[in-house]
Amino acid sequence: MQIFVYRNGSQAVEEGFSIDELPDLLADKSNVVWVDILGDTPERVEEARYVLTNIFRFHPLTIEDCIEERNQPKVEPFPDHIYFIVHGIKSGETRPENFVTKELDGYLGDNYVVTFHNERFRSIKAVKQQLRASPFACQRGAAYLLHQILDNIVDQYMPVVDDFDISISELEDEVFKIRSANYRVLEDIMNLRRSVARLRRISARQREVLYRISHGEFQQIPPEVLPFYRDVHDHLLRVTDVAESYRDLVSGLSEIHLAMVANKTNDVMKTLAVVSAIILPLSLIAGIYGMNFEHMPELQWPWAYFGTLGLMVTIAIILLYIFWRKGWIFQKNESSGEADDDIHRSQSLD
Repeated sequence: MQIFVYRNGSQAVEEGFSIDELPDLLADKSNVVWVDILGDTPERVEEARYVLTNIFRFHPLTIEDCIEERNQPKVEPFPDHIYFIVHGIKSGETRPENFVTKELDGYLGDNYVVTFHNERFRSIKAVKQQLRASPFACQRGAAYLLHQILDNIVDQYMPVVDDFDISISELEDEVFKIRSANYRVLEDIMNLRRSVARLRRISARQREVLYRISHGEFQQIPPEVLPFYRDVHDHLLRVTDVAESYRDLVSGLSEIHLAMVANKTNDVMKTLAVVSAIILPLSLIAGIYGMNFEHMPELQWPWAYFGTLGLMVTIAIILLYIFWRKGWIFQKNESSGEADDDIHRSQSLD
């Protein structure tokens, strides 16, 4: 647990306070206090429970939500504080095919911010470094300090969104190169689809939280700080819009993959049907002259064998010509290539 305190008029943010000093620090309303709790061990979780229950006296239900994991983003108002849950990116684990988040719970009062998390946050670390370099964030009050934390969390989404864009482009190229059913590509598409759905779900709910905070619903957020929260909300709104467009792209990508596989299958079936149509009359002729009848006029003809072969070759050539004129053969690769190019151009325009 780390306690940061900015005293009014001070030129630096102080840290290194103990839990016993916390009530006196909070009692002085001119102080800005930030209590950051890392609950990565059972002992630290119990310490956090003690602080939240006995010093801050928060509602027991919010304390339980704070200690537990995997809650959805939300914000709840209370007479003297607000309780919120937001999600940050797991930078070491999150990839386009595996979107993973971590939970940050917190409280905002008139002169304090409390944050609780079971995993380390790069955004939390960045804000601490800023406070050690300059007290500017605390000079504007606890609400502005919370804005700095949320702004850093939302900024971590942008590199992940860029990775999604690159992954979708690479997957598009793979889809248009396939010539048969590729279950690896289909698995990649489904993994990406699940990740995009989770990104959209988390960002949409988090956007609602920031919308409520940034539009003056809570008295703990002064009017002069609201524009900064609206800026964070705009950043998250852009992430949500991009996630929505990615969802449509990935859904279209899976449909295109299945359509192209079906198209390749149809080409194969068409080729087999043409071959069967050519062989059928040839088999008929071979079957007729393969019958064991004694009185067949053509059997006594000296050139019957070569004449029959010539007839079969002629029929095959005539059928090939008819199929070619109808565009059933020798044109499928060109038409398929043009269709693939048209689909690829439409995807690029989108």
